[in-house]
Amino acid sequence: MRFRTGASPPGTTPGVRPGLGIGRDTVKALHALGTGVIAVSRTNTDLVSLSKQCPGIETVCVDLGDWEATEQALGNVGPVDLLVNNAAMLLKQPFLEVTKDVFDRWGIVARGMIQRGVPGSIVNVSSMVAHVTFPNLAVYSSTKGAMTTLTKVMAAELGPYKIRVNSVNPTVVPTAMSQKVLTDPDFARKLKERHPLRKFAEMEDVVNSILFLLSDRSASTSGSGILVDAGYLAS
Repeated sequence: MRFRTGASPPGTTPGVRPGLGIGRDTVKALHALGTGVIAVSRTNTDLVSLSKQCPGIETVCVDLGDWEATEQALGNVGPVDLLVNNAAMLLKQPFLEVTKDVFDRWGIVARGMIQRGVPGSIVNVSSMVAHVTFPNLAVYSSTKGAMTTLTKVMAAELGPYKIRVNSVNPTVVPTAMSQKVLTDPDFARKLKERHPLRKFAEMEDVVNSILFLLSDRSASTSGSGILVDAGYLAS
């Protein structure tokens, strides 16, 4: 993995999935550092506005739930040495009302890293609800829990190829998606009070953790998850 401040070395491009929220802010942070970025989203209007904010980035519009379309769209991008998996949906449903959904898939970028024989870094954006339970978040919590385990499996299997895999596990951050959880002001207040720091995470906090895991400063870190939870799991 080669991540530098300033112009990117040849062949070094992070792939980030950026509709809105954490993904978008991660793209902006990488672009500000002079790194080449391939931004992937299923919403073209988001990509258009992002391109205006970050001139020079490459964008790919594809629904990641469509595996064949994703493979076709991403099969020839790159080369990519850094990957941030940030695709997510928050389906607020009780367990007994869960509907079928599609799990995201990894692999295209990792195979490219292996074929080129270059070290790399993959960061999966998970959540603190991979470790704690919240009502009506059965699908979201279970998929984030699966992602945490998958991160460890990927780290074990990709480690021999010098590819590191980690996750960031934030608490609530100020995104449009998080507002679905915070519709009840009383619940939001009580939830914030359960955090020892008496606050939710800022977007910048999550992005900085992602940048750390992408960079050589975390060269010996793999299979780990950084909790950006304002101390919630310690409470």
